[in-house]
Amino acid sequence: MDPDDKLKSIRERIDAIDSQLLDLISERARCAQEVAEVKLEASQSEDASPIFYRPEREAQVLRAIQERNRGPLASDYMASIFREIMSSCLALEQPLSVAYLGPEGTYSQAAALKHFGQSAIPMGQASIYKVFRQVEERQCDYGVVPVENSTEGMVGQTLDCFLESPLQISGEIELPVVHHLLAGEQVDLDSIQLVLGHEQALGQCRQWLDSHLPDVPREAVASNGEAARRAVGEAGVAAIAGALAAQLHDLQTVASAIQDSSTNTTRFLVLGRESVPPSGHDKTSLLVSARNRPGALLGLLRPFEENGISLTRIDSRPSKTEKWTYVFYIECEGHLADEVMTEVMGQIEEHSIMLKRLGSYPRAPI
Repeated sequence: MDPDDKLKSIRERIDAIDSQLLDLISERARCAQEVAEVKLEASQSEDASPIFYRPEREAQVLRAIQERNRGPLASDYMASIFREIMSSCLALEQPLSVAYLGPEGTYSQAAALKHFGQSAIPMGQASIYKVFRQVEERQCDYGVVPVENSTEGMVGQTLDCFLESPLQISGEIELPVVHHLLAGEQVDLDSIQLVLGHEQALGQCRQWLDSHLPDVPREAVASNGEAARRAVGEAGVAAIAGALAAQLHDLQTVASAIQDSSTNTTRFLVLGRESVPPSGHDKTSLLVSARNRPGALLGLLRPFEENGISLTRIDSRPSKTEKWTYVFYIECEGHLADEVMTEVMGQIEEHSIMLKRLGSYPRAPI
């Protein structure tokens, strides 16, 4: 068969498949509308607000997609496609407003879009504290805050906010961090006079900056989004930020992927007001304050070992109530609804002066 005829035949098949996909996606959207109607009716009879977004349900669907995927598209790509379909369908039920650490173009915004999809309404905030407040005061449905970077460690401000906040963790997001050196038009590497970036971004690009711009001053700013905003209007200024910031602020990429570690990843937590039922692949986060005596930390950790529960993270923060006393942030596998976790929580309370359950939530599916 002639190549042009082959291409015509393949394109006709693609058009037919696209038509089928359109019909199926529309049918799925109509199902989402029916779900919304059922929830509204149930809430009216129970005199309660309907819950449209179910983190555990979305995580289960995305995992099932990945498990059933046979290629040639990678499972993560396939899950991302379905995430957008689910986001659009959820918007038919109730568009979600999501607070994130702004301004526009930050990795926090990218994380929010990755988790909630393009149909969510992102609302940038000036600080992590304000993200918490927006969700607590019901100005936003959910919030997204950074909690840990693979090279720079834990984000202390996020852990400190949890000490005072009643919010629950509803999910987690893992976002590969690829830093670019961005600048306005007519700016090249030799004409850069100042490099701006969040303090962690500057730290994550230290080796590259030392090698390529050793004599150029560096200034830490509140966020990479703020760095990108300033780079637009200030001559000779370059910003360390991601691809989203370049797109939103129409900046050119002077140098790509300048982070020192190729595996640089930031983990974010999703803040909500309700606890999340088990999804089958869950994590639990806790804040624990130990008694100031020898072996106190060992007493907190032993119940996990004795009950076969794997710890995924442990970190400490000053308690801010008494000098040289600390609060431990602990993450483990499992859900607070599990019988074994109930037993472990009881044992930990015997060895602590404070135990705060921050919530159980699905492990990041993509």
